[in-house]
Amino acid sequence: MYLCGQKLVFLMISIDNLCVEFSAHPLFRNVSYVINDKDRIALVGKNGAGKSTMLKIIAGLQEPTGGIVSIPRDTTIAYLPQVMVLSDNCTVREETEKAFSQIHEMQAELDRLNNLMAERTDYESAEYMHLVECFTHLNEHFQMMGGMNYHAEMERTLQGLGFRREDFDRPTSEFSGGWRMRIELAKLLLQHPDVLLLDEPTNHLDIESIQWLEQFLSTRAGAVVLVSHDRAFINNVTNRTLEISCGKIYDYKVKYDEYVNLRAERREQQLHALENQQKEIAEARAFIERFRYQATKAIQVQQKIRQLEKIVPIEVDEVDNSALRLKFKCSLRSGDYPIICEDVAKSYEHVVFSGVNLTIKRGEKVAFVGRNGEGKTTLVKCIMGQIPYDGKLTVGHNVQIGYFAQNQAQLLDGEITVFDTIDRVAKGDMRLKIRDILGAFMYGGEASEKKVKFLSGGERTRLAMIKLLLEPVNCLILDEPTNHLDMRSKDVLKDAIRDFEGTVILVSHDREFLDGLVEKVYEFGDGKVREHLGGIYDFLKTKQISELSELNTSAMSQQRNQPEGDNAEAPQKEAALTYEQQKAASRLRKKLEKAVQEAEEHVAQLEAAVKILEAQLSTPEGSMDVALYEKHGKLKAQLAEAEEEWEKAYESLELKIEN
Repeated sequence: MYLCGQKLVFLMISIDNLCVEFSAHPLFRNVSYVINDKDRIALVGKNGAGKSTMLKIIAGLQEPTGGIVSIPRDTTIAYLPQVMVLSDNCTVREETEKAFSQIHEMQAELDRLNNLMAERTDYESAEYMHLVECFTHLNEHFQMMGGMNYHAEMERTLQGLGFRREDFDRPTSEFSGGWRMRIELAKLLLQHPDVLLLDEPTNHLDIESIQWLEQFLSTRAGAVVLVSHDRAFINNVTNRTLEISCGKIYDYKVKYDEYVNLRAERREQQLHALENQQKEIAEARAFIERFRYQATKAIQVQQKIRQLEKIVPIEVDEVDNSALRLKFKCSLRSGDYPIICEDVAKSYEHVVFSGVNLTIKRGEKVAFVGRNGEGKTTLVKCIMGQIPYDGKLTVGHNVQIGYFAQNQAQLLDGEITVFDTIDRVAKGDMRLKIRDILGAFMYGGEASEKKVKFLSGGERTRLAMIKLLLEPVNCLILDEPTNHLDMRSKDVLKDAIRDFEGTVILVSHDREFLDGLVEKVYEFGDGKVREHLGGIYDFLKTKQISELSELNTSAMSQQRNQPEGDNAEAPQKEAALTYEQQKAASRLRKKLEKAVQEAEEHVAQLEAAVKILEAQLSTPEGSMDVALYEKHGKLKAQLAEAEEEWEKAYESLELKIEN
């Protein structure tokens, strides 16, 4: 329910009898549910069940075959898909500010209304009163949305998603696709929509950014519907689980972990009911066969036949019964130390990391974690010999590496079939077992003849994993292997890695996946790699305890770690640092000057509106109008706030000029 653009009571999106068919194959049948204000919904189901399709339908990007999606008027919906087409023609700050296009439009409309009121003198006319009323309502909404004070919120959001302040004025073209997706996510969050639809939002986030997003969605968002295979994330964010199974929706008013238990109970009940139904059907058929030709039983036989015709078969929730078992074959025994790094460093235009010293023993399972862009994948590429580096990096004796890259699934040839993909890499006796292998990975029957380009993200990832299985190795390096995998596939992969007898390096942001799997964590950050003994939650606990003491120390630590012999370069580095400081100071001053100008314009608008209202109040008719006095009081209060904001902005600018 809405009034004057402001929500008064509640939001409820209603989905009634939704049906979706692809090539006459039903994806959804008569699905109905509602989305209420402040719902935190996890949309779950196996890969291909239709989760992304459901989000697109709610977002209005795809039409259902049948049914109705009822959305209240003026409801705002924001949708983050798994894959987006992104533009690269501005800076991070400029691109993010596009989220506030509505504020800029409202500002322009306030200017227009203000000019119209200033040009008129018919203060007592109905048209003039309508102008004042429109200005008042719009200005109230403008203030409610943050007015021109949105810059601080924008910066907080970008920093929460992992950007540094110095990144704000860099062109978006300098960032990877994952970082540009973060900009799009920031834009959606800053719009404060009534409903957020998020499809795998954590795929491009590191652990710290995921935790920040968890907090934001839990405390500051409206209704949220999300698809995610990050179990810890959805448990921390959601309070309701919608499962898509057998083309239907099952609604659980609980978190994911509780849903798993309730679903198991429901399936047991379904199996029991199905068993009773099958027993009833068998008894009825036996009766019909026994007495079909006895005239004395004709009536009972007809009753049994009609009874069978009316029976609606009980459907049991889908469970993948195929033997999906990953088994990484460990090849010959490697040396005691498969990976040794001694003062390894890598630089592009800037230092990615330096002074990396680490030793990974045979059979160890370790995690590489840290903010995106800190060098996790870069060090993996150094180990694989794909890029040059400084220092000494030793791959031990008899080490055979199986490498799964972040984009491994995307590197598959989309024009060939699933079967041909494996047939081209299988060797020897393994070629005779391709059908069995594909069946074990849920590509049995017709699925093996499907072209790769028609597979979902999770299906492609599974197929890439099969390719990795075909080569015996004794060291696995897996870079974000769980992206796009569903819960069950992730559990199976985790079991396979746990059972693997060789060495494992895991680059992952998935806390639940890493929990109980790794015994050592290497943290990448500030150009350094730090070793932490223990599991992933031990690392997170340690980091939270020490985080405050580490604030603002990265620059000092870099100075302390400066090698001797570089003194000749010190003046140049100091000069470069001074230049960067000057650039930062110039940007800050321009920002403060802009804030002062905007505050002055806002004060001028409100002063003009107050002046017009006071002219009306000075007339005999206006002096008797109670509503006019109320509007005057509201505008005066807004004017006082605007003047206070102007004073703050002006004082900040003066302080900057003095310094």
